[in-house]
Amino acid sequence: MATTNETNEVKVTKKRNPVFPIILGLLVVAGAWFGISKYNYGLHHEDTDDAQVSADISPVIPRVAGYVMDARVKDNQRVKKGDTLLVLDNRDYVIKVEQAEAALQIAQTNLGNAKAVTSAARANIATSQASVGTVDAQIEAAKVNLWRATQDFERYENLIKDHSITQQQYEQASAAKQSAEKQVAILQEQKKQASQQSNAVAVQSNATASQINVADATIKQKQVDVDAAKLNLSYTVITAPQDGLVSKVNVQPGQYVQAGQALFNIVHSDDVWVVANFKETQLDKMKTGQKVVVKVDAYPGHKFQATLASFSPATGSTFALLPPDNASGNFVKVVQRLPVKIVFTDTNDSLVHKLRPGMNVFADVHLD
Repeated sequence: MATTNETNEVKVTKKRNPVFPIILGLLVVAGAWFGISKYNYGLHHEDTDDAQVSADISPVIPRVAGYVMDARVKDNQRVKKGDTLLVLDNRDYVIKVEQAEAALQIAQTNLGNAKAVTSAARANIATSQASVGTVDAQIEAAKVNLWRATQDFERYENLIKDHSITQQQYEQASAAKQSAEKQVAILQEQKKQASQQSNAVAVQSNATASQINVADATIKQKQVDVDAAKLNLSYTVITAPQDGLVSKVNVQPGQYVQAGQALFNIVHSDDVWVVANFKETQLDKMKTGQKVVVKVDAYPGHKFQATLASFSPATGSTFALLPPDNASGNFVKVVQRLPVKIVFTDTNDSLVHKLRPGMNVFADVHLD
């Protein structure tokens, strides 16, 4: 009977134990606090872990083909803009420059010859014109002689009728008149020939003048060829397009590289940002200028201060190599992600300069 009473007392004691209600109450309170805090957090924050560090990456691409003579950079080396990275064998390009310069000299010589021929042609024109003027003067003088001989002949012709002069005098006057007429005719023919020669010289002068224009245009063309050859020669020295860190250099001396072939890259590590891919359902309250706290997996516990800079003009899948075509086949709705650019604002944070493109980050956007 005593054992039964003891058992009842134990049961009564267990029923009245306050620990369980307290623990249950604490769990309810903790769950409520956790739910409310998460709800409030969701009202004022949007975050994603689908984010990576990005930076400008410039490929090193030769503009001319050739054999590599010297590789002056190594893997992960820091370089400055304008530093020599590679040197190609330039002997072929030096020869091309010399050929272009020789062709330019020939063109300049041809221009000098054309100018000399033109000057001579112009001198011949002046001589021909002077010759025509001389013939004109001679014609005028011959016409005067003809007029005088005609007057003498007419006068002697009247005198011979009454036998005032001899037959010999009359014949001399007639011969003088005929000689004067022939002289005028000869000079007029000479003037005609001189005029034709002058025209021919003028045509030749115009032709040589056009040759000057052709020679001048040829010089300009050859000068362009020289400039192009020198430019290609300068391309045999490949320099850094910007400051940054060199990636793995897969180029060795003696290797032949093609123009336009990507050899390696230069990462501009001093200017980095974050590209975070937010779901389209998270973008409702997001806007540029909002504060962003960035956490990088490589530096746990450190918070980087940043700001939301811009939104991509299209979703990431749109820029994919094979973008989805929802108009064909079976359509399955998938939540899309939009790349968002986030820039760091704390320039005094030394860890920002240690970030490398591709690092995983967690981005927390403050919507207030």
